[in-house]
Amino acid sequence: MPEAVATVFVVDDDASVREALGSLIRSAGMKVETFASAQEFLARPPVDAPGCLVLDVRLPGLSGLDLQSRMAEINLELPIVFITGHGDIPTTVRAMKAGAQEFLTKPFRDQDLLDSIQQALERDRKAREQWAEIEGLRRRFDLLTPREGEVMALMVAGLLNKQIAAELGASETTVKIHRHRVMEKMGAGSLAELVRMADRLGIPTPK
Repeated sequence: MPEAVATVFVVDDDASVREALGSLIRSAGMKVETFASAQEFLARPPVDAPGCLVLDVRLPGLSGLDLQSRMAEINLELPIVFITGHGDIPTTVRAMKAGAQEFLTKPFRDQDLLDSIQQALERDRKAREQWAEIEGLRRRFDLLTPREGEVMALMVAGLLNKQIAAELGASETTVKIHRHRVMEKMGAGSLAELVRMADRLGIPTPK
């Protein structure tokens, strides 16, 4: 399937700034949507595609930093490039600690903004790829029976078949069958690959 088109969302209460930023971003070949307030942006249905947010710090109602906090509360993960005409160190530090991609103080060079946007979009693409990969692993893991799940946990803990059999009170033959099914259902080509899968899924291993 073709990759979904990335969207740059611009939130700024100054109409002339919104228009200028929209024109700049479109001139670089990117899709852009503009909003006059944080509330207006939050009212927009989520987009299932890579994106980033170009966000003014000072806004009527919810400020840019308030919007950043609100997005974290509702799990709306989108890299943010802050822009402001009133940059100060505490505000910058707060924004960056909360995960902002960049903090640009006006006037900034057009290329600096475009570079920051490209970096933010790439960050979002990678995050989406990782999320999709983990979701795929979760779907495969959910296909395992409870006993197969137990066998997998013991496998990735490094136990041999006879040790797994003793741990579960089963025969080695039964363990071998479960082991084969685990590898098959998870799509793992080796034990090392299965260990990496378990680590990505956060599956605890017996001590």
